[in-house]
Amino acid sequence: MAPSLQVVARRTGLRLLAGSLDRDVRWVAVSELEDPTPFLEGGELVLTTGMRLAHDFPAYVGRLVARGVAGLGVAVGLTHEEVPPALLEAARAAGLPLLEVPRETPFIAVTKAVSDLLAAEQYEEVTRAFAAQGRLTRAALHPDGAHAVIDRLARELGGWAALFDDAGEVLHATRGARTRMVAAEIRRLRGRASAAGRPETGAERAPATLALAEPGENVVVQPVGGGPRPRGFFAVGTVRAFTPVSHTVVNAAGSLLTLAFEQGSAQLEGERRVRGAVLRLLLAEPGAAEQARGVLGPLGPGLPGEPFVVMAAGEDSLEQLEQIAFTARHAPADAPADAPPSGAGTVVVALVAQDAVDRAAQAVSGGAGISVPCTYRELRAGVEQARRAYGRGGGRVLRFDELAGQGLMALVDPDAARAFAAALLAPLAAYGSRADLVDSLRAYLESNGHWDAAAQRLGVHRHTLRYRMRRVADLLGRDLDDPGVRAELWFALEAAGQSLPAAK
Repeated sequence: MAPSLQVVARRTGLRLLAGSLDRDVRWVAVSELEDPTPFLEGGELVLTTGMRLAHDFPAYVGRLVARGVAGLGVAVGLTHEEVPPALLEAARAAGLPLLEVPRETPFIAVTKAVSDLLAAEQYEEVTRAFAAQGRLTRAALHPDGAHAVIDRLARELGGWAALFDDAGEVLHATRGARTRMVAAEIRRLRGRASAAGRPETGAERAPATLALAEPGENVVVQPVGGGPRPRGFFAVGTVRAFTPVSHTVVNAAGSLLTLAFEQGSAQLEGERRVRGAVLRLLLAEPGAAEQARGVLGPLGPGLPGEPFVVMAAGEDSLEQLEQIAFTARHAPADAPADAPPSGAGTVVVALVAQDAVDRAAQAVSGGAGISVPCTYRELRAGVEQARRAYGRGGGRVLRFDELAGQGLMALVDPDAARAFAAALLAPLAAYGSRADLVDSLRAYLESNGHWDAAAQRLGVHRHTLRYRMRRVADLLGRDLDDPGVRAELWFALEAAGQSLPAAK
């Protein structure tokens, strides 16, 4: 904070003639120009001997007031034996602090005094900032470090402070905190990112500092966490304007909160790895449920009793499901051992007690798949059912028994089925009149191998159909009288669907 005119006047022996001494002095400017304002920034104590001030004092004073100077000091005993009465009258009329500088007080003495005061103020500010940082650091060492930092920050700045998660939900706040106003601003920023086509929680880089204008209050909001996606936000509000020391304290609090969040994130990720290992143990050793409970200990919701259901969902549902049921990431069987925890093909798997299924289904984001009730010995099948239902749910919550009611084709991976069909039917696709053969094969299979019924459906003679079926058998190298071959061919035709051309 800059020294006041009162302190400068007391230090240098200046006498106030007009105005008040409650203004702050940012610097001293010595000028004999009739218009020194092009060389001023505002907040200066302007010193002059008045050698060029002989008339139009109101215009001179008006220019200084418009520029926002802290005051005007006029030397006496040199150009003027006393401050010109017209200048004094203009200063009083404009409310400009006017001081008399005695002849024995050189301008350089005033400049040195202000410079010393500014240096002392800066040193005191730095000292206060270091002391505040120390107290914030000690607060961060408490078991509830992030909350303690928020409480300490509010006391350091004489205002309120609050901590929010990345969605704008309040995690901790001191008395009087404007949490609703800040939460609304966080949601507005999230909505702007979503409208721009980016994920709602994230890819827009948050501003380093966001200042909110409120009547009689100054509010600053900062993101917590490194990278483009903040892990949360904190806000602080004070009646007084933020000073360089205040900003230093706020930035120190931000660094400590980021460290606390990152440490908490690392611990949470470690717990998730333990739960992932427990899930792998249960899949490999279905009878190891009691052993798994001992490994888990206090790490979140424990394993449910039997029977339970398996729920599969996307990574976005991980945190929500962790609050309700035993939850772990599950990678596909062919994933490499060193694959990242949330790599391609990995889903979130939760073992949910039957009385918590509805609550879990409401908590997920982006849909989920739910198995039929199972035991730990049936866990592997339950996981596969949940994964398959999740893959076919199209962003909604789908139960496996609903999927099973849609027929065999609903139970298999579409891409794998189409690849199988393409390979099996490739000889027909390469044959010149393949459309007639494909339609004839379909009619033959749908008629359960009855020649007359299939020929009538196609509108051809049964001998023509027999000829085509012999050609199909030769091209495919398969025995069409074999029920297994018929089943595979029917499956391939269903999987291929419209990708095969119809007969002309």
